[in-house]
Amino acid sequence: MKKKVAIVGASGYSGEELARLLLHHPHVELTAVTSRQYAGQTVARVFPKFAHHPGAKTLRFTEPDTELLAKQTEIVFLALPHGVAAEYAVPLLQLGRQVIDLSADFRVKSAAVYKEFYAHDHPAPELLGTAVYGLPEIYRAHIRNASLVASPGCYPTSILLPTIPLLRDGLIKPTGIIANSLSGVSGAGRTVKLDYLFVECNESVRPYGFPKHRHLSEIEQELSLAAGEQVTIQFTPHLIPVNRGILTTLYLAPAKHFADSTAMNELAEKISACYQNAYGNEPFVRLIEDEALPDTKNVIGTNVIEMAWRLDPRTGRLMVMSAEDNLLKGASGQAVQSLNIMCGFPETAGLL
Repeated sequence: MKKKVAIVGASGYSGEELARLLLHHPHVELTAVTSRQYAGQTVARVFPKFAHHPGAKTLRFTEPDTELLAKQTEIVFLALPHGVAAEYAVPLLQLGRQVIDLSADFRVKSAAVYKEFYAHDHPAPELLGTAVYGLPEIYRAHIRNASLVASPGCYPTSILLPTIPLLRDGLIKPTGIIANSLSGVSGAGRTVKLDYLFVECNESVRPYGFPKHRHLSEIEQELSLAAGEQVTIQFTPHLIPVNRGILTTLYLAPAKHFADSTAMNELAEKISACYQNAYGNEPFVRLIEDEALPDTKNVIGTNVIEMAWRLDPRTGRLMVMSAEDNLLKGASGQAVQSLNIMCGFPETAGLL
């Protein structure tokens, strides 16, 4: 029997991708989608690209009603803004439903840190200790038995997956970490704002959210857990004129300086072994160890993150690069990956 699932806030970019993935998922039935804006309209009408799917022709958007959703579904995805998602998570959990939240509401374990970065009190601090951070490659065992999964942000995914294994193995210093990321415009969500109009974004590249982007809260939390000490990083996101995709370059200091080619080769072997041990068997991590480098065109439309690294003998730094689709591995695809783990489905179900 298929698992019944719902999407609250299905009209945004992440919600649209979730709808696509779940409509075609072999082990689930999408029984409810909510949107105040499109209530009463079919999924096929709102998203004509799904019109060929029989379910999209009959499934209609509704107003969000937690009691009704609890009757219709077993697992609910929340594709809502931060501060709003918790309003639905609390009653749904109380009604015995599992929740996968794509917002930032449950990613950070400290209510004080949440307030610092999001500028308002946390709406449900009592749940912060029970939420599982939904990074499958790191927290798979915890996700398996979770009732509330906090799916990571797109930028954090591109930074954490390359960095956590290196910190855990003591191969890099936990200080002086620099992350530069470039993101497509869809990362801002389906919103009408001057900064994201075509004419404002096209032929333009600009930094934003600097020097204290909101995603730093979860990035530094997870890196600190991996390092066993407080980690503070320098993070600069940039908006680039493409629809989707994130490319991140990390500048890291090796724990031991490599003074000559022999030392550098030894370090290179340790880094390669570290990544192979961490991700060699992961279906959605592509380790690039030849001359190629990550490229967003190779991951758009997939749940894959590409990773590559280089040691620079001139500067003594380790540089690690990653590429992902911000709407899939950075959002909806990763959330479905968590769903598969929670339900005991093949982890790749609906994602290949």
